[in-house]
Amino acid sequence: MSHWSQLSLQDAATPIMTMLIAFHDHAMLVIILVLTFVSYALMSLYFNKFTCRSIYEAQAVETIWTILPAFILLFLALPSLQLLYLTDEIIEPSITVKAIGHQWYWSYEFSDYHTIEFDSYMINESDLEMGQFRLLEVDNRVIIPMNTEIRMLVSAADVIHSWTVPALGVKADAIPGRLNQLSFIIQRPEFFMDNVQKICGANHSFMPIGSWIRKYSFLHQLNKNRVVWSASLKAHSG
Repeated sequence: MSHWSQLSLQDAATPIMTMLIAFHDHAMLVIILVLTFVSYALMSLYFNKFTCRSIYEAQAVETIWTILPAFILLFLALPSLQLLYLTDEIIEPSITVKAIGHQWYWSYEFSDYHTIEFDSYMINESDLEMGQFRLLEVDNRVIIPMNTEIRMLVSAADVIHSWTVPALGVKADAIPGRLNQLSFIIQRPEFFMDNVQKICGANHSFMPIGSWIRKYSFLHQLNKNRVVWSASLKAHSG
């Protein structure tokens, strides 16, 4: 969950987000080193003579500044490619959740137990209770178990949307007629909230994503039948 005046990324809740933060720090280290070297070179040129008649060529320097950027790019590309393949890897998901974007709400479907479907709408500002977040609270949060391999299927019924939760390190475009999938393992119980990342119409800003991470036994109990599921969602939502 982000907080006021936050400059860094959100705290990681999945292994893939932990690796993304590590890669961010890795890339920032390279950027700072390059920026420091370039700044030093510019300052040296500014405070020294602009010409040096005793030096006509510098093949060693030219070779270094030609080869060194290639190594720097390789230094960035290898962990980036590793992360790219890890984000697309789905081994043996325990639960599949389907998220369908509409104008302007989300529909969720669980089909591993009984077929369970429900809609998730933003709570109007006038209906918010003390301590709730404006433009982020939904009436029905999707409940996802922790320490479990989750496969999220994302699609849309009308226009292009986007399902994303920054703390989980996942984002997928919801495209009509197409199924995109995500995979993640959440490591701590928490409320996660975000908003749609695609401009999808007049009420684009009023289509939040709300997820509630609980233990697997809690979800299993809710999934015994649709009556228990609906009643529990109404009791715990908000």
